[in-house]
Amino acid sequence: MRRRLINSTLAVVLVVIAVFGVSLVIVETRTIQSGAQESVASEAVRLVGIVESRLGSGEKITPQILSEQITAHRYAEITVPGKPRIEIGQRPVGDVIESEVRGDRGESVRVQESRSTVSAEIGRTLLVILAVALLAILAAVVLAVRQARRLTAPLTDLAETAERLGSGDPRPRHRRYGVQELDRVADVLDASAERIARMLTAERRLAADASHQLRTPLTALSMRLEEITLTDDPDTVKEEATIALAQVERLTDVVQRLLTNSRDPRSGSAVAFDLDEVVKQQIEEWRPAYRSAGRAIVRSGKKSLRAVGTPGAVAQVLATLIENSLMHGDGTVALRTRVTGNQAVVEVTDAGPGVPPDLGSRVFERTVSGRNSTGLGLAVARDLAEADGGRLELLQQHPPVFALFLAREGEPTEE
Repeated sequence: MRRRLINSTLAVVLVVIAVFGVSLVIVETRTIQSGAQESVASEAVRLVGIVESRLGSGEKITPQILSEQITAHRYAEITVPGKPRIEIGQRPVGDVIESEVRGDRGESVRVQESRSTVSAEIGRTLLVILAVALLAILAAVVLAVRQARRLTAPLTDLAETAERLGSGDPRPRHRRYGVQELDRVADVLDASAERIARMLTAERRLAADASHQLRTPLTALSMRLEEITLTDDPDTVKEEATIALAQVERLTDVVQRLLTNSRDPRSGSAVAFDLDEVVKQQIEEWRPAYRSAGRAIVRSGKKSLRAVGTPGAVAQVLATLIENSLMHGDGTVALRTRVTGNQAVVEVTDAGPGVPPDLGSRVFERTVSGRNSTGLGLAVARDLAEADGGRLELLQQHPPVFALFLAREGEPTEE
């Protein structure tokens, strides 16, 4: 492209120089020729005037006097009646420019100039025009190269940016080039890079959230299946299988919610539900795991509470808190329900060391963990709570008290 820009620029310059150069040569040639003719005629008139003046005053007319009045490279022939002819200069040979003027006393003056002198002047003029044309071409080459670089360098840079986007590097470069069209392309590429970065971030976040959120229900499901394999009692098998099927349904709900949140994290499907049922279901699911660890999980507080939210999301939030207490806490885990204002609250606490002081304000941030875990659980749980208009907070660091706030049925949800 750079070569085409240079060639096109030079082609335009050469056409302009050719058109104006030829016209200028024609005009200058005619001007020089007509100027030489007028100069010869003027000199003849001037010599006639001198001759008449001297004849009128009776002065002598000599070649020495007249030679001072004529241009050096010209030839003059003066004829006066009754006197010898006077010649000044050397008669030119070949083609000449000539002018003859007659005076009132019968005298005549003929002035000649060789056309070779005029041709030499025309040649010098053509050399000047050619030199100017060459300088113009040289300047055009320099400007064409600079302009080609100015235009092709941004295009090369934009191509590199597009290649970086295609190779998976979506960082916007925010470079501008002072050319409106190229800057528009750069704006579009930067906007595309930002969109791709957001999409990649959302995909990575979905993968991380999925691996973390699916782990808890899969662990609970695995425990139920283990219970089935360890018993021969048909009633126990039937009971455990029923619970396992319910867990599979909740697992399906978790997957559906993950996909929904990946498109719009605020697209909660909040409904009124029985909070006691969700709390009871979580305790029953996690009791075998706590029993295996030699610990207990209990509930207390206000009963018959109805809250507004997504039951599956609320169950997932509580499962995250219960699992954290199992992994990082100690002693009995207690779930307490209460009412504060227009909200229903579920508190989860244990007798463990709690949250380190330096992590208290950052415990819900992603990748923040004081126990060598992924640091995703509480962050995902908070996102789930906020998607339905609720909130998840750390009320106390030691012993740890986490609280899930949900709008009560019949009360306006928080925006």
